[in-house]
Amino acid sequence: MTEKTDQKHQEDLQRLRDLRPIDDDFMRCLFKDNIPLVEFVLRIITGKQDLIITGCETQKDMKRLTGARSICLDAYGTDSAGKRYDLEIQRQEKGADPHRARYHSSVMDVENLHSGQEFKELPDTYTIFITEKDFYGKGEPVYPIERINLATGKSFEDGEHILYVNGEYRGESNLGKLMHDFNCAKADEMNFELMADRTRYLKENPKGVSEMCRIMEDMRNESLKEVALRMLAAGKYALEEIANISGLTLDEVNQLKEGRNA
Repeated sequence: MTEKTDQKHQEDLQRLRDLRPIDDDFMRCLFKDNIPLVEFVLRIITGKQDLIITGCETQKDMKRLTGARSICLDAYGTDSAGKRYDLEIQRQEKGADPHRARYHSSVMDVENLHSGQEFKELPDTYTIFITEKDFYGKGEPVYPIERINLATGKSFEDGEHILYVNGEYRGESNLGKLMHDFNCAKADEMNFELMADRTRYLKENPKGVSEMCRIMEDMRNESLKEVALRMLAAGKYALEEIANISGLTLDEVNQLKEGRNA
């Protein structure tokens, strides 16, 4: 291991120690291949104690319409009744913009209605944003967003549900304890065993630490590639400049250029 590589590894280890479930990259790793934890968290947030999750994907890419903006869902689950759940971490206020919640919900609709199906076959969907700050500033643990018929005052009953979960909320309820855990960097300070055990594995077990370091390295490389691709698209930088600024090798920059021109 070179000195530079070792330095990056030590930086990754320090970053790993500081990560919390409210950090979306860590949350995805917590939920990956861990249906019991996803089910546990969704039961608390939705209040449905009999909720059974039958499948879950992390970093689920969705793009069904040519030219439409694609999205990558943090955690995408299905329950035993066929209802769909998109669980998102939104630390920045702009990331929790209501239009984004609307788009996430609409993309799930497109993903789940196929040619020949009746519109009434659309499954109920739940778009859940866990925000680091109290997005609506009213101190509520959860802000449920539902459509209503303004003329009658009754629910529109279209099966679309949007929930904003207040990451700042604390209290003796399970949701208050869960939001405490989402903001913890140390497993020993968490309330719930399922959350603590998975956190402890990813931060303390050699296999889990290795997995996290590999993921962080992949993320770093993807970030460098994005910088290089933007510079290539600008068309005003020499390849050597791009390599120097992005941190990629000249060979890697050339491969990216060839990939763009293919």
